[in-house]
Amino acid sequence: MERVKVDVVVPTYRPGKEFSLLLKRLEEQDYPIEKILVMNTEEEFWDKAWEVQFPLVEVRHIKKADFDHGGTRRRAAEISEAEIMVFMTQDALPRNRELISSLVRPILEGEKTGAVYARQLPKEDCGFLERYTRSFNYPRESALKVDEDVSVYGIKTYFCSNVCAAYDKKVYNEVGGFTERAIFNEDMIYVGNMVKKGYAVAYAADAQVFHSHNYTCVQQFHRNFDLGVSQAEHPEIFANISSEGEGLRLVKKSLVYLCRKGRIWLIPQLVFQSGFKFMGYFLGKRYKKLPGRVILACTMNPSYWSKEIHDQGLLD
Repeated sequence: MERVKVDVVVPTYRPGKEFSLLLKRLEEQDYPIEKILVMNTEEEFWDKAWEVQFPLVEVRHIKKADFDHGGTRRRAAEISEAEIMVFMTQDALPRNRELISSLVRPILEGEKTGAVYARQLPKEDCGFLERYTRSFNYPRESALKVDEDVSVYGIKTYFCSNVCAAYDKKVYNEVGGFTERAIFNEDMIYVGNMVKKGYAVAYAADAQVFHSHNYTCVQQFHRNFDLGVSQAEHPEIFANISSEGEGLRLVKKSLVYLCRKGRIWLIPQLVFQSGFKFMGYFLGKRYKKLPGRVILACTMNPSYWSKEIHDQGLLD
């Protein structure tokens, strides 16, 4: 396989001990990494020993008020001089030494492949329902998706996750990069624009990271509120394609799975979680009709709203 420069970008906030293991596994990859660019929020929470222990690390510190899901990654992309950029989150952990090679291969071997995302495997403490959700969103089979596949995959045609994803820098620059401001979902917004320009997004099932969360119903509500907001703010991608159908398909398949596995006592949990997800998403899609105080109560990113609330007088 052709060798090109690869940078790994990791936004961090209060990184803990598990971050050391991420850095260790990145430096042990069989495909060499040029550098690990860490966009760290608040310098006081950064352990400078990591820069000595892991020579590939290059850190840039920013203030919490300056962090943005899209803008911070966009600035990292401007710093990177690599042909392929791999974006990860601080709580993702490569399963093996082949993560980077498995991510870059579809880009190097596919003429029109501009982005590749990895399979997310559940961590040891992952709950039963969330384990099934992981397998639903990240199946065993790889896939290559283009704009014509909307009739097959629906909104998942544009799916991508910066928990672990690789981007062709040349394509990235042509498409225009990550949006400068994004409350959430900056990966799908970018890939939606990219796919609409004729490029493909690949799901590499052999590129694997451990990553999962055991969100409460309230946390699911906040997360899906921001998801709804991100879609409402980018009608050029999401206006003519529905997310509700995919959500309903997950609920139905989860219900069948629980019955088949004899875990019927988890059905109320599924119902409550699904209800909170839908309520959050429903309100997020209609955030423009909500007063500022309600928005701040619903979002998981209150700092995102400071400028909008001030400019639009949403608290009046």
